[in-house]
Amino acid sequence: MTTWLASLGGWGWIILGLVLIGGELLAPGIFLLWLGLAALLTGLVVGLFDVGWQISALVFAAFSIASVIAGRLLTRRRSDEPDLAQGLNDRGRQLIGKVFKLEATMAGGEGRIRVGDSSWRITGPELLAGSEVRVVRVEGATLVVEKA
Repeated sequence: MTTWLASLGGWGWIILGLVLIGGELLAPGIFLLWLGLAALLTGLVVGLFDVGWQISALVFAAFSIASVIAGRLLTRRRSDEPDLAQGLNDRGRQLIGKVFKLEATMAGGEGRIRVGDSSWRITGPELLAGSEVRVVRVEGATLVVEKA
């Protein structure tokens, strides 16, 4: 078995890499992609330097670890960016920093603003109708505003 694998050389690793990347299409999860890339890189190293199967297995292990770590770093960066779909159940957080116009005078530091087709309770300084307010934070279902 090992002689057959060794006789394939770099091509065996390249075929394995393509199979793993193809497997990613059948079972998406981005994990097989990194192993497939590691196998492709191993195929290039084995093809260039003509090393034995023991060394090629070690090279594949090293490339696998490095590619999985690099893949996690790449996907983590993307997941740190704000996701609009993530705020669907937390609409108040999406309103932070936005400016709205008061439809009625705020009395006792409380009032309401209209956001699209909904009405939100707000707290903040007493302001006259028509004043612009900026949402600074959310406390439960109440928006805290300041004069814009």
